Amino acid sequence: MKKLLLLSIFLAANGAIYSQWTQQATGFTSASTGVDEIDIIDANTVWAKAYDGSAAGDNYQLFTRTTNGGTSWTPGAIDVGNPILRITNISAVSATTAWAGAFDEADGLGGVWKTTDGGVTWTQQNATAYTTAGSSWFNMVHFFNANNGITMGDPAGTEFEVYRTTDGGATWSAPAAASIPNPAAGEYGYNGGVVAAGNTLWFTTNKGKLYRTTDMGVTWTKLNGPVGLNDFGSAAINGKPYFSNNNNGIIIGTLDSGATYKLWKTTNGGTTWDAGATYTAAYRSVSYIPGTNTLVGTGSTGTGPATIQYSGVSYDNGTTWTQIDTGTQRTSVSFLNGTTGWAGGFTTSSFVGGIYKYTGTSLGVADFNTTSEFNVYPNPTSGLVKLSSSLNTVSNVAVYDVLGKQVFTKAFSALNNEVEVDLSSLNTGVYFLKATANNGGVQTIRIVRD
Repeated sequence: MKKLLLLSIFLAANGAIYSQWTQQATGFTSASTGVDEIDIIDANTVWAKAYDGSAAGDNYQLFTRTTNGGTSWTPGAIDVGNPILRITNISAVSATTAWAGAFDEADGLGGVWKTTDGGVTWTQQNATAYTTAGSSWFNMVHFFNANNGITMGDPAGTEFEVYRTTDGGATWSAPAAASIPNPAAGEYGYNGGVVAAGNTLWFTTNKGKLYRTTDMGVTWTKLNGPVGLNDFGSAAINGKPYFSNNNNGIIIGTLDSGATYKLWKTTNGGTTWDAGATYTAAYRSVSYIPGTNTLVGTGSTGTGPATIQYSGVSYDNGTTWTQIDTGTQRTSVSFLNGTTGWAGGFTTSSFVGGIYKYTGTSLGVADFNTTSEFNVYPNPTSGLVKLSSSLNTVSNVAVYDVLGKQVFTKAFSALNNEVEVDLSSLNTGVYFLKATANNGGVQTIRIVRD
């Protein structure tokens, strides 16, 4: 049996503040059904993957979805045609369209399934892939937008078994052999060992390497992890990377079976890492607010009856933390911006519990000004604005009011150096437009709607 990442998802901190999370009901019928992955599309649309949080540890092929910001959640089955397969992850792009990866824990064979009807039905894609007994092992699927996606599995022969699509999964092709570095002898990837920001994606291996693509899977670079972190998923040595954009990221990991933890940082996409610092906060399930230095985390201290649960926020890439609340167990966490995020929980019944929505004060939208170098004009604007850049193409635009609330968002599947955005529906006033480049870089520009 292979190789789910072994880094614990339960965390810690200290202090005491009132709760800023609102409990919502995922709709799962079994008590102790947990949420271990949350995929936020926008402020209204969110998908989440279930797991069995009871002592039984049954294999769940389940998801839940909201289209109204969590007021109600609709659960469903990820029907991959075989109850033995374990779901690796979900990658959604809209309220109706998502992909799920699945694999057999005995032999790794599996693949990717797509839904276009909100999870009512699922259809396998690229069905001839990940079928080579003894070498294929499916690990993950990720879609950058409705057309461009990647699946990744262990090496089948001399190359990692990677496929990419540019038409929503109707057709798939492997990158040119010369465009992805060869694995070392015995090297393999991890289920759940993937992180993406903008058009950049990383996956990690048992040899302490990160494979990175900045062009949605066309070309790849093999990078070294921090010194001493020579495996991203063993019991003794493991680590989980997080990135807020193409460059800024951290790894939280252990080199001594969890006796102590370290925090490593990078400012160049993982090309180099700092020496690392002892990490005592114990927040080990975290999420960046995209494009910022801000992390939100969940965790616990103690064991058994002495266990204390926390959530917290860090504004300096994990160096220091401020407690948000205490007393409630939460699992995975995901944030869209400084005011919109969810954390996993556990069901009490189909009507109670399973997930928590952040409803506290804004955690901020301070962003990196990277080499994206976008220009916005006209500014002030009566409605229509254009974004242009001589360096990069635009993948996403989001607009926030002065309180940090997102009031507009739009993704661009066709990557262009200039795009037009209609803000005529906004009231007059000052706003902050966040433009995300194809390389994952983020730039925030103050605009005036007159």
